[in-house]
Amino acid sequence: MTIKSSEIFDVMEEWAPGFLAYDWDNIGLQTGSYQKQVKKVMITLDVLESVVDEAIERDIDLIIAHHPLLFKSLKKLDIDDTKGRILQKLIQHDITVYAAHTNLDAADGGVNDMLCDSLGITDRRILLPEYTEKLVKVVVYVPKTHANEVRNAISKSGAGHIGNYSHCTFQTAGQGTFMPLEGTNPYIGAADELEFVEEMKIESIVPRTRLASVLNAINNSHPYEEPAYDIYPMENKGNTLGIGRIGKLEKDMSLQSFGEHIKKELDIKKLRITGDLSRKIQTAAILGGSGEKYWKKAFEMGADVYITGDMTFHAAQDAWQAGLSVIDPGHYAEKVMKKTTKEFLERHFPKTELEITVSEVNTDPFQFI
Repeated sequence: MTIKSSEIFDVMEEWAPGFLAYDWDNIGLQTGSYQKQVKKVMITLDVLESVVDEAIERDIDLIIAHHPLLFKSLKKLDIDDTKGRILQKLIQHDITVYAAHTNLDAADGGVNDMLCDSLGITDRRILLPEYTEKLVKVVVYVPKTHANEVRNAISKSGAGHIGNYSHCTFQTAGQGTFMPLEGTNPYIGAADELEFVEEMKIESIVPRTRLASVLNAINNSHPYEEPAYDIYPMENKGNTLGIGRIGKLEKDMSLQSFGEHIKKELDIKKLRITGDLSRKIQTAAILGGSGEKYWKKAFEMGADVYITGDMTFHAAQDAWQAGLSVIDPGHYAEKVMKKTTKEFLERHFPKTELEITVSEVNTDPFQFI
């Protein structure tokens, strides 16, 4: 069974919806086709020429990257230029490229949560809230014999998640009626005869962005030709999403010990750090990538230390003088997305021939001597 690239894009965008991306970002399809038949996927942080060569050698059909290949519009395609050569190779070898960038940073379980998971930062809050999910209630009527099947299907597709609980539904027993008309092929009953069926009414909360998936799950799991369901708008607030996280360490440690912990868990040889190395750290803020302009927000929210990449001299100095320690592990720390994205896709395509790997090319431009 082959998978179309668009099916993989849809799964990625359920996790990291496009509306979470910043206006300046260029996410989604970078080059290639939505209709590409995909057997091999490779996850990478960046799409450099060495990564494309690796993909060609592995016979990859689709590259999923965090950093977009095309940030700005091209005015010409010069194959003597690095970007032009990359695009030429991708087109010649029929490799599609897709990017999930700031939308994956902001997503629940996205890059910032991956970094927190790696470092043991718990009780997390959003550092820069950008969006609050809108919720709807879906009510579906199903024969008692298929209630468990439909409930599990809608829960797996995104319904019924409240806090740290899944499969949250309410059900009521009742009796449904219908009369199959000419040309129908009913699961229960006969044409032109009124049928009475013992049914369950199953209710569950759904983020508006997951509604299409939940309705698709109803149609695929329900025994009837025409499932009956209702959709109600809700005033309840869903999850708040945005970039950056702030939370508590699993145990207090010195700034120096925390720095060593970061090096070990993120597989980083060196990092830059400001402040008293003996200071006890309890609350940490983190923002993957380039986050120097948000250090004041981390400070205002009570962080003892702010972890982000690409800190410049004066921004780091200002934070240090204000009393906020800064740890800069580099932009390349976002490489944590490769393993987690691979695992995410494997969970969503478990019974297919789709082969998912991660790039082994080091795309960090910096070396330490």
